[in-house]
Amino acid sequence: MTEQTKAAKSAPTVETVKMDDGRTQDFVGKRKLLKESFVEGDNVKVRLDFRNGETRLFTIPGNMLFKFAAHGAEQKLGDEIAGLDDMDDAILAVDDLMDRLAKGEWNQKREGGGMAGTSILARALAEAKNLPMETVKSFLAKKTQAEKVALRGNPAIKPIIDRLEAEKAAKGTSKIDTDSLLGELDGGQDSQPTAEQAAYTQAHYDGTVGDEVKA
Repeated sequence: MTEQTKAAKSAPTVETVKMDDGRTQDFVGKRKLLKESFVEGDNVKVRLDFRNGETRLFTIPGNMLFKFAAHGAEQKLGDEIAGLDDMDDAILAVDDLMDRLAKGEWNQKREGGGMAGTSILARALAEAKNLPMETVKSFLAKKTQAEKVALRGNPAIKPIIDRLEAEKAAKGTSKIDTDSLLGELDGGQDSQPTAEQAAYTQAHYDGTVGDEVKA
């Protein structure tokens, strides 16, 4: 198979569809719906183009504008933590997005790339350099993920990160007193089972309950 054939097979198919209002739209791959929002005068509108050529135009009612705005804000902020398992990283990602939105930046990508592991790195840098967290956050915001990974391996930073991660893991360890829970099975008593009780328990698991159990 030639490289040209491979490229042709891997390229997604594009279907050009004439919409019922006279426009044409390109549907890539298996996409069934294209969405577009725009403002006309005092009205906010959403256009939905379906792959079969039909289109729908929805004008947001004025009395529901704030509700739709709130829904969009929830979605925008919630989407920012996709792929992040660590809660501190997720919070840092949302904080970063809120800062960008406050500056009027809607579509701009985060300069520093991924946020995985950034919260621990920020704490380690703040401790190592005795700097405010906000200063460290601004510093890291412009670093690529590769640069952040390299910083985590720096000999002056790695021991701090290892300690912080160990402390975090310890906090997540269950503090439940399992010995006390087991003691409830003995009626709250710490006495050991009698030989007869132990033999009966063993016989139960051996499947010989009902046979004569000798102490």
